Amino acid sequence: MAVHEVAESVLGCVCAALDDAAAVVDGQPGCPCRACVVPGPPAWDGCTDPCSTDRAGGQLTVHVARIFATSSFPVDDRTVQGGRNCVPAASTGAELVVTLLRCAPTMSDRGCPPTCDELAAAARTVHVDATSIYNALLCCLPTTGRRRGPQFFLGAQRVLEQAGGCMGVEQRVTVELPNCGCPTGEENQ
Repeated sequence: MAVHEVAESVLGCVCAALDDAAAVVDGQPGCPCRACVVPGPPAWDGCTDPCSTDRAGGQLTVHVARIFATSSFPVDDRTVQGGRNCVPAASTGAELVVTLLRCAPTMSDRGCPPTCDELAAAARTVHVDATSIYNALLCCLPTTGRRRGPQFFLGAQRVLEQAGGCMGVEQRVTVELPNCGCPTGEENQ
């Protein structure tokens, strides 16, 4: 459950940071009403209008991109396993992907492109979202889970190319988790 629990913690940290940003930045939307841990890369089908009157529109997701053994976090362990002895790596790494989608300005009903003001407002929203996500992981993630929180490595953040009327941000973070041990008893002999 450690992988899922850290994904849930990351989702909670980011959602709270988005709400905090909305409270201090005029016009900034908060955490979307559609915020969940998902089983893989999210479908871009949730950047439309709010699904409730008290939450912003859009979609915030966290998914696991990969899980790997590591003896020197955050580097993958390349030790060959097998044989008669079970010697697991010191810990497990889990790479999580945070994706936030918002509505992007699109062509008007008359076929005109968005105005520069509309594009500038959208860019401002993305920039505040990007900073909020980054700060959430730096400030909140160390306080989750264990007494001192997990070790983690912030990967590259990128602004997503607009598609299907959506714009957004993707942030990768790799978290170190305790490794599970090998079973004991006759099955190891």
